[in-house]
Amino acid sequence: MKKQQLYEPFEIEIKELPAGSIETAHGHHFFELAYIVSGKGIQHINNHHCQYHPGHMFLITPEDVHALEVETTTIFFFLRFTDIYIQQHAVSLENIEKLESILQNANHQPGCILKNQTDKCLVKPMVDAVIREKVNRDIYNQELIHLMVNTLIVVVARNIAKFLPQQTDEQTDAKALDILQYIRQHIFQPEKIRAEIISKHFGVSEHYLGRYFKKHTNETMQQFVMNYKLRMIEHRLQFSDMRISEIVSELGFTDESHLNRFFKKQKGVSPTAFRKSNRRIPMSS
Repeated sequence: MKKQQLYEPFEIEIKELPAGSIETAHGHHFFELAYIVSGKGIQHINNHHCQYHPGHMFLITPEDVHALEVETTTIFFFLRFTDIYIQQHAVSLENIEKLESILQNANHQPGCILKNQTDKCLVKPMVDAVIREKVNRDIYNQELIHLMVNTLIVVVARNIAKFLPQQTDEQTDAKALDILQYIRQHIFQPEKIRAEIISKHFGVSEHYLGRYFKKHTNETMQQFVMNYKLRMIEHRLQFSDMRISEIVSELGFTDESHLNRFFKKQKGVSPTAFRKSNRRIPMSS
């Protein structure tokens, strides 16, 4: 079963699936919140199956197996985010560990994950607002989207926490998630994401590490790092005023020529040309 990757801290997708569509079972290496804007069908998460309706939201955690059957044309709002996003953006430092634990240990009972009626009423206008900001791309839209994404995550965590058992057991037998988390966490420190360093950190041989990583992620470690850095560069070129030299320094490239060669090889255009064509914020005066 192929598993999907996420190369930026979070992403939002609004997706319409026609009646009769089937999304086959798949997994993620990230968290995914799926909100039903309209339509109905059946959601499958692991061994649980339940009807979905407008206003329902469900959470798919890393290592879950998820599938969909669409009965009537459905508009989905997908919010995908990594544990690194939680650590860096979502909550205050003292609450990070608690929030991660709650999300990782979500017990997947059938039905909507929003158990609190007040929160159901809160989530709908927030999702609508995020969709409007994403579509209109007005000034400061990224800042507003960040704030609303953070709030949505915390609201979901509150609903999960109310229904968690007193004691939970976190599944930690697979190292693939730990390795992905390690790479994301140290993406700004190239010396720490070399294969030999990662193999020592996780106590496995370098040869085995490469085979293990590809088996569980469907790409080599080098490809994952490359794709992750590429998406980070794209995001900074589109949504920030960072100079190319600042991106070079942040992501550990040798110099601007090194970054230019890397980016042009992958995208076919220079970073400057890409920014000019894909700019999402007003240029600074």
